[in-house]
Amino acid sequence: MSMKLIVDSGSDLPQNILEEYDIDLVSLTVHLDGQDYYDRDTISSQDVYNAMRSGSAPKTAQVTPDAFYERFKTYTDEGRPVIYLAFSSELSGTFQSAMIAKQQIDDQNPDAEIYVIDTRAASMGHGLIAYYTAKAIADGQSVQDVLDTAHYYVNHIVHIFTVDDLEYLQRGGRVSKAQAFVGGMLKIKPLLHVEDGKLVPLEKIRGAKKVIGRMADVVQERGQHFHDQTIAITHGDDEKRAQELANQIRDKYQPKEIIIYPIGSAIGAHAGPGTIALFFLDDAPKS
Repeated sequence: MSMKLIVDSGSDLPQNILEEYDIDLVSLTVHLDGQDYYDRDTISSQDVYNAMRSGSAPKTAQVTPDAFYERFKTYTDEGRPVIYLAFSSELSGTFQSAMIAKQQIDDQNPDAEIYVIDTRAASMGHGLIAYYTAKAIADGQSVQDVLDTAHYYVNHIVHIFTVDDLEYLQRGGRVSKAQAFVGGMLKIKPLLHVEDGKLVPLEKIRGAKKVIGRMADVVQERGQHFHDQTIAITHGDDEKRAQELANQIRDKYQPKEIIIYPIGSAIGAHAGPGTIALFFLDDAPKS
């Protein structure tokens, strides 16, 4: 039986890619105004951003072990190898939930093949890893070759992002209250990246207009082989600036493909509206 690839909603994978490659998606939970919702299922990112602009403070919860158990078992009962690519374990407990479920099934069925990989990535950083992995499965590669492909992209994905309002990162403990206040007063826009699965400040830039140009410049500094690459841009309800960034990247580097997609509820609840995120490889795609 063919391998089954599973991701969680922290990947922000476009729906057309999920459908084209038959990728299964499990949803993180969003707590908003006293109600629980499932990301991309019973709540949209637009709902979350509208609520945040009105003063609400949504929170998120990891996928439960029980949810993973049921999803994994659906495929292992058919004798299919399962590969789950997880939202960074430094940002969510979802990876650990999957490991608990894997152990339960392993104890019951030692022949089950479940491979859980911590992508150490978020949004379409995570999503690009899944996209390339899905292509490897579609190409008919062996389980080991597919796993090698996934690990290659885990080690070569670059995240660069900025937020419109530091208050949202402050709520999540990413910056101090004082930094958020001062940054807002001075119109400072943080440029951040992901290092070993964690959000890490990279630069401070004064003025929103300069941020997009600086993000495009970082592509040259950190990436290469753009003609062979798929570059992804995600946004928190700000498609105009996402397109502006895409146009600059297209003009400067002529990448093979640029994917633009909204940031989902799970990540948007922490990053806030106005977030712009950019994802690419620091090396050539795996041949």
